[in-house]
Amino acid sequence: METVRKRKNLTKSWCILAGLLGFFLGMLALCGVGVYNDSEQYITMHIHREPLYPLFLAFFRVLCGDGYLTVVAVAQNVLTAVGIWVFAEYIASHFGLRLWEELLVVMIQLVPHLMTRYVSALHIFLENSVMSEALCIPLFHFFLYFLLRMLFENKLRDRILGLVFAFLLSMARGQMMTTILVWMVLLLGQIIFHKRYRVLWVPVVAVAMVFGLRSLSVHIYNYGVTGYFMGNTYGQVNTLTNVIYACDKEDGEVFEEGSLEREFFERFYAEADAMEANYKYGGDTFAERAGHLEEYHDKLKFDILEADMSAYYFGLGEVDYYQQSSMSDEMAGRMLVKLLPVCFGQWLYDYVLLCVNGFVRSIAVVHPLISPLALLIYVAAAALAVWQIWRKKESDAAWVMGVAFLFIAANVCATSITIMCLSRYMIYGFSLFYTAGFLLVRKVYGGNY
Repeated sequence: METVRKRKNLTKSWCILAGLLGFFLGMLALCGVGVYNDSEQYITMHIHREPLYPLFLAFFRVLCGDGYLTVVAVAQNVLTAVGIWVFAEYIASHFGLRLWEELLVVMIQLVPHLMTRYVSALHIFLENSVMSEALCIPLFHFFLYFLLRMLFENKLRDRILGLVFAFLLSMARGQMMTTILVWMVLLLGQIIFHKRYRVLWVPVVAVAMVFGLRSLSVHIYNYGVTGYFMGNTYGQVNTLTNVIYACDKEDGEVFEEGSLEREFFERFYAEADAMEANYKYGGDTFAERAGHLEEYHDKLKFDILEADMSAYYFGLGEVDYYQQSSMSDEMAGRMLVKLLPVCFGQWLYDYVLLCVNGFVRSIAVVHPLISPLALLIYVAAAALAVWQIWRKKESDAAWVMGVAFLFIAANVCATSITIMCLSRYMIYGFSLFYTAGFLLVRKVYGGNY
């Protein structure tokens, strides 16, 4: 009887994987490979982009030659199918899910892919696209797999592999450095829970070493590509964009009269004001103000800040693109230090608005009727998780929801500092949150955990 059960489980598992492969490869056949504005930067190994995805593309370019982007899309879809399969199989095994319950978990993983294709403004199927998210999504599923195993199995191997996948995620997209911090926070909590205070320093040191390794790897990569030993640029220009948006004209007085910083600020402010890319034009309601900032962020960054600084530094003569990019980033950093304190109140207000939209997009779509409901869903999920922990003393489903809350909060808060929370930046928390929600509800109605 035991042998029959194992065979049935094995057959079920392979059927689920086959179904996932059929879905993703079918979407590739239906939609084709997507090349967008950002794609060229990954293909050309642009200084603004993290190394892993450009190297991923380069590997297939060398291996396959012309037509390699189709092979890349196939690889991305296969990796995503396998990642979802591994995650769903672990959830099913750990929580003792029946077949229909595991299939529901699988469907939850597919929803954000369909949302970005049919609901979001971009209307793209991410796994078919030449964008770093297409690699981050499967890496994130593997990261979650090892992170949950780290919590529930308490094995060294899972801790190490969880951190490895967090590192890979950070090398594919800067915002995913939050996964390294999530790993550290959860491991610290686990150590404290087991009262092993003597090793509290271990995850802190490990994370410091991983961040150091990431910085060194990025510098080495950029040296190999550009000849300059430098990190990715324009991160500070991104951050300065939302600060300029929050400024009043008199805020420029923090810079010395006649200084280059003052000259840049006055030019930025005047052009932003003419474009109505300033908080004063944001509207009266919270939704209008957040929408206005999201609409004008890229226009303010590309058409004003980047255009003006590029024109100035190239005008100096004998300055190549990489030098100009580095100079612009350094200037943005100097301006941030002086500007942010004087416009902090307005900047913080705008930041909170972006975060609210980010929290909504992590589990739903921003809409006047849906947004309040999404926030109520958060409250209900948190209340249910706390109730189960308080009543049962221990609930693995509640801890999965805790991981979901921790990651979503880290992702939203980090992303909102530099840019707006578009759906493709927030996609990672959706499936984890609703999977945890299903597990919590299941426990209420008699689940084993």
